[in-house]
Order: sequence, then C-alpha cells, then structure tokens
Amino acid sequence: MDIFEKFRSNRGDIGKHMERAHGYFAFPKLEGEISARMNFRGKEVLTWSLNNYIGLANHPEVRKVDADAAKQWGLAYPMGARMMSGQTNQHEELERQLAAYVGKSDSFLLNFGYQGMVSIIDAVCGRNDVVVYDSESHACILDGVRLHMGKRYVYPHNNIENLKIQLGRATKLAEKQGGGILVITEGVFGMSGDLGKLDEIVALKKEFNFRLLVDDAHGFGVMGPTGAGAPEHFGVQDQVDLHFCTFAKSMAGIGAFVACDTDVCNFLRYNMRSQTFAKSLPMPMVIGAMKRLELLKTKPELREQLWNVVNNLQSGLKEAGFDLGRTNSPVTPVYMKGGVVEATNVVMDLRENYGIFCSVVVYPVIPKGEIILRLIPTAMHSLEDVDITIKAFKEVRDKLESGAYAGSEVPNMA
Repeated sequence: MDIFEKFRSNRGDIGKHMERAHGYFAFPKLEGEISARMNFRGKEVLTWSLNNYIGLANHPEVRKVDADAAKQWGLAYPMGARMMSGQTNQHEELERQLAAYVGKSDSFLLNFGYQGMVSIIDAVCGRNDVVVYDSESHACILDGVRLHMGKRYVYPHNNIENLKIQLGRATKLAEKQGGGILVITEGVFGMSGDLGKLDEIVALKKEFNFRLLVDDAHGFGVMGPTGAGAPEHFGVQDQVDLHFCTFAKSMAGIGAFVACDTDVCNFLRYNMRSQTFAKSLPMPMVIGAMKRLELLKTKPELREQLWNVVNNLQSGLKEAGFDLGRTNSPVTPVYMKGGVVEATNVVMDLRENYGIFCSVVVYPVIPKGEIILRLIPTAMHSLEDVDITIKAFKEVRDKLESGAYAGSEVPNMA
C-alpha cells in the first residue's frame, strides 16, 4: 500500500472539512498592522484572537529594536547550534535576565515553545521515571508524554484528590523501578482560562517525592504582581522546579525558556536534543526579546490596561448572562449550545455582519453540542471595543437560541 493513500481516504477530523473551511474557518489571513483592528478578506474586523496580551507586537520601541538588530546582525548570525558555534554573550545575558525575572538561579533559552516542552520531557524523564499530568494539558505536553518511553498517569483537570491517588500509584511504580516522578501542569490553561492549582500541588511535596514542571505560556508577563507568571501569583516560585515560558504570548515574539536551578539547567543544556541539533536563535530575536522583557518589567501600565479590558469584558459578559466557565485569567471562553453548523453560522455572522473576529472551538476538540467562542483581550483593546462586542454577542445569542443558525451542512467559505 502507498503510505499516502490513507491521506486521500481519511484527512482527519479537522482536515475533512478543508474544501469548505480553508481560508475562513481554518488558516484565515489577518492582514495589516497588528492591532485590535485588522483586515480579514477585505473588511476591517475587531480582532479578539491574538495572544498579544500587553500589546508589544507593534510597540514603537520594540519595532525599532527589532529593525536595528536586523540591520546590524542580519538573520543568519549566529550560525550553528549553540553547543557547536551558536553561543553569544547576548544569548547568555538574556538567559540571566529571564532567570532573575522569574526568580530562578538560571534559565535555558529555547528556539520554540512547542518543541521546547516536548524536548524537556524527553531529557528529564527516562524509561524508569513516571510522568503524572493534568488531563487538559496543552498538545505540546501531551506529545512529550506520548514520546516518553516510561509509564504515565493522568489526573482529571485540577482534581487534587485524584492527583494524590495518581501520585500514590506513581510512587509505588517509581520505587519498584528505581525512577523518579515528574508532575506536569499549566500555569494558565489556554482553552478554559483557569489556573493550575500550583499552591495545592506543591503542598503535596510534603507527602510525595516529585518534581514539578509548569507550562506558563499564558501566565508569563500577565499573572503575578510583577507579571513573572502563575508561580508568582501563587507565591510558590521556589517550589516550581521547572518553570517553562514562551515568547509567543505576552512577549509577542519567537522563542521560549525554561528556568530552574543551575545544575538542572546545565543538564538540559547538554541533553536537550531539540537544542543540541538545532540552529541557535538569530540575534535580532534575542536582542528583541531583551527589549520586550525590559518593557514587561518597566511598563506595568501595559499590564494594568490589559486587566482593565479583561475585567470589563468578563464582567460585562457575565452580567449579560453568558457562561464564561471557570476562567480567572485574561483568556475568555464564551460557552454556547449548538452543533458544528450552528457554530460556523455564528462565526460567519460575527465576521461578516458585526465585524468581529474571534476563534471558535467545536467538536472534536470539545463534546458535541458545545460551542466555545474564545476571546483574547489585550492592552490594545479599548472599553468601546468591549461594549461593541458584548452587544454583538447578545444579538448573536438571541439568533442562536431562536434557531436562526440551524442548517443541514457547514457553509462553503473556502
């Protein structure tokens, strides 16, 4: 059998809708300057789908540093992987600054968040080690766990009592095999917006022997008094053993890092295959990241503006009777009832007639009959944007409940 034949007969749960969805529901193109308003298929839309939390993507100081660094260094330097020929003073300085910001002794700069998480799990966990992870973990964690050659246990989302049960099972197995235990959770869960119960998890260290890895992609730069992330929010920075953050959200860039004790960091430097065999981050990205980090630390008003928008958006939606689930972060999921056809019609109406662009989540990502419209507030949004959106959502909900969006098939928008 030709291995490609299976692609022609089964494109996957999402890919099977490609002919109708491509360019609209999947792989849409938002064009123009990154801002609260961008262009979609020739129309201006109010955009709630960019993880540009504190508005650094087009901040004038960031744009200038990015441009100056690209002019000075180009995109090729340094050439080669860091272990071989890609190490620079600037890479090391960024690592020192990142570690200090999140309260750790050291950090290791990574090329990408997704790749980095998979590789951390691979480097830390051997065949005899046991992984225990939250059921709603991001795909990068799930893929890292799938590649783990040892045993893994999953606990229901944020269920600490069940986590204790899984830790008990993991402890027996680890002792039998001579291995250790790694618990993995998220600081802010990117779909539901709720926080991992880091304070309750680290309290279990008194009863069980494990290390904790936290994916803080959506918490870094947003949560905590200084924006250092979810561990700072809970006051448990010293108990999080591996604090993983990406630049793709609040830093509006490319790259990631993991912060931890120096001896652990040095182990990762010499054993993370995704970094050992990958080219070093280009200099403009490193210098640009330092500028972004500087603004995270010195411009608290950007974070304050973000939270002002978040609080007004979420309180306004709740007052209008919308279900936002359990979010306690900027991530704002709006839960509605309906099938895939209704969901696509809702999205089309919002984009075509109300000029609002947000992401939609339906089956198979969530159960059948459920719709999530996911809003990502940023410091670039205004309170007027909030009012416009709440009004539109109320009208769309009324149409949905009246059956106006019912139909027999997904509209063809490709």
